[in-house]
Amino acid sequence: MRTLVDIPDGELYALDSLSKSRSLSRAELVRQAIRAFIAANPAEPKRDGFGLWAHKKRDGLKYQQEIRSEWDRK
Repeated sequence: MRTLVDIPDGELYALDSLSKSRSLSRAELVRQAIRAFIAANPAEPKRDGFGLWAHKKRDGLKYQQEIRSEWDRK
């Protein structure tokens, strides 16, 4: 995927310098940075969903049963 990103001049100069010293393209350095960031900040879907109903004053199981009862044929 291609994307457009605005990079401040100071960071761009640093990126160019690093690119030359490592004989890598800017694009490759950005890909490496993204991979490193993702590895350091993994998604945690279990934690993100845990406690989702904690602030509610309603029993989650009763709510689930009420909603499902709407599907019953009469």
